Amino acid sequence: MLHSKFINPKNIAVIGASNNIQTPGGSVLNNLISHNFKGELIAVNPKETEVQGIKCYQHVTEIQNVDVAIIAISAKFTLETIKILAQQKNTKGFIIFSAGFSETSKEGKQLEQQIVEEINNVGGTLLGPNNIGLINQNYAGVFTTPIPKLDSKGVDFISGSGATAVFIMEAAMSTGLTFSSVYSVGNSAQIGVEEVLQHFDKTFNSKSSKVKLLYIESVNNPQKLLKHAKSLIQKGCKIAAIKAGSSDEGSRAASSHTGALANSDVAVDALFKKAGIVRCYSKNELITVASIFMHPELKGKNIAIITHAGGPAVMLTDALSKNGLNVPEINNKQSEDLLTKLFPGSSVSNPIDFLATGTAEQLGIIIDYCENKFDKIDAMVVIFGSPGLFNVSEVYKVLNNKMQLCKKPIYPVLPSFINAKNEIEEFIKYGNINFPDEVLFGEALAKIYTTSKPLIEEKINFNIDKSSIRKIIETSENGYLHPEKVKNLLLAATIPMVNENVCSTKNECIQTAIKFNFPVVMKVVGPVHKSDVGGIALNISSEEKLLQSFETLMNIENAEAVLIQPMKKGTELFIGAKKEDKFGHLVLAGLGGIFIEVLKDTQACLAPVSKYEASEMIQNLKSYKIIQGVRGQEGVNEEIFAEIITKISNLIEVAPEIVELDLNPLFGNSKEIFAVDARIRIEKN
Repeated sequence: MLHSKFINPKNIAVIGASNNIQTPGGSVLNNLISHNFKGELIAVNPKETEVQGIKCYQHVTEIQNVDVAIIAISAKFTLETIKILAQQKNTKGFIIFSAGFSETSKEGKQLEQQIVEEINNVGGTLLGPNNIGLINQNYAGVFTTPIPKLDSKGVDFISGSGATAVFIMEAAMSTGLTFSSVYSVGNSAQIGVEEVLQHFDKTFNSKSSKVKLLYIESVNNPQKLLKHAKSLIQKGCKIAAIKAGSSDEGSRAASSHTGALANSDVAVDALFKKAGIVRCYSKNELITVASIFMHPELKGKNIAIITHAGGPAVMLTDALSKNGLNVPEINNKQSEDLLTKLFPGSSVSNPIDFLATGTAEQLGIIIDYCENKFDKIDAMVVIFGSPGLFNVSEVYKVLNNKMQLCKKPIYPVLPSFINAKNEIEEFIKYGNINFPDEVLFGEALAKIYTTSKPLIEEKINFNIDKSSIRKIIETSENGYLHPEKVKNLLLAATIPMVNENVCSTKNECIQTAIKFNFPVVMKVVGPVHKSDVGGIALNISSEEKLLQSFETLMNIENAEAVLIQPMKKGTELFIGAKKEDKFGHLVLAGLGGIFIEVLKDTQACLAPVSKYEASEMIQNLKSYKIIQGVRGQEGVNEEIFAEIITKISNLIEVAPEIVELDLNPLFGNSKEIFAVDARIRIEKN
């Protein structure tokens, strides 16, 4: 938790204060003064006696006790300074602008750790080092500009990068988005994005901001992030985040399908989805999503587009309809009535185009119809720019008035940031937010609408044989388990398996094939990727073919034995699990067989996976129609598929030593699903 004195200090010392406001120490002092810090300011600089009108001390030992110290001196002097502040001056809040710590060298990392130890010893809070500081309702402890307009109902923003925070604030301010607080965590030596989010969660009340933005460079504590993001969203907050570094090129050579498909970015996606966080990929997308959050929540999929320009309306229609929202045709008696109130040539079918000559009065009438008479409309987007021929301030006044009165959300897209610059600035001064790009807005609105909120759902624990599972794990060596152990592990987890038998001799093969009845499948035991080495023989229908296949398979390099199964048919499915560093286990599902290699159409969820989440994974697959059954082909029993996904989740909970698990393929039809091939790799300790 962040110390209360760090959040709301009675006095602040700037170590390295300067009269030169183009230095960090001078700029932060100027920001504190000009943004009305109500407490006492203390300056420390060995070369000055007065800085920006404030008495200046030559050494930190000379100052009184101080709540927060902002440190803008060379890294090599910071540890000595912090020792004095922590041990002698009862300081509880520390902001270190200085660079030259863990981001540069081992020595810097060691110095950083020593600083953290000193601050931890007194129960203090450290922001940084190597950051730009923080802005909250009490003080502007940053050395950068601009300082955004602060509003307790604006957004709380946590950034892993100081420069990125500045760029996002600059872009946001031009649209009218306001901020409640801004935290730049820098190296996150003691507190990072997760800890600040935890603070927001623990201190949340009716006066708190309900919109949180995150710019994350590395997820240091996924479970903490999940816990507090989920908690805040369940309290009524909305969260959007950028996780920088989404590519994972060449990071590892995976030995299983799951390993190839699951990486840290897939884990981030799964984490955000489980928490209910809207994931963004650019600063403008983040700002657009945050701005939509500041409007009333969209309750349905049907959008009316009100415009005086056809092109932007068409592009917005495409963006909405391609991403899961509707721009429904409006064709009824009320729309005919509306048309009589507009200029000839106008269209009300949706988009509602009231022409370049449309008036402020006509805009008000159209909005009233969408609000009160068009029942199927859930929200409105008003696109209104200017060709530079006349002042549009009256239009924007009407728009502002309707936004305050209407219950349905109204989103203003005002693209004329040169021709209507003054009018847009006036519109923003009313407390509104502008969306300058209609396509970016449409894609963001759809992304928000289709992001599920976190659910509180009881986990289903099937009656699995935990003791047998633990015995198999504890008596096995690290690496891939023998097929017989894989079979026993899955059976103990009540996962349906096709009958199989591992055979080392021709006689065993014959006896097994007679028992199972021809036709059968034969697979080499030993090589991991059987299909890559020609290690699978299908539809073996005679004893002669059986013996030939046995010899062929046993001649494959690293072959140990042959596994025989009855020949089953059905839709090929895939379920996998992978341990992903700090995130825990990912569970994946999709179509199996070669489809997983070609289409890579899978859905992932962080364990534990509920039955609802498993069903959602299945229904979100691009190939879902195949699972439902298409063009007369038999579909797959979704209930059983979801149940097996949750059973895999339960299995890895009992056996966390499983680092990779592949069920590929499972054969499924409308009545049953069987695992046909499985691989499990464990890693103990």
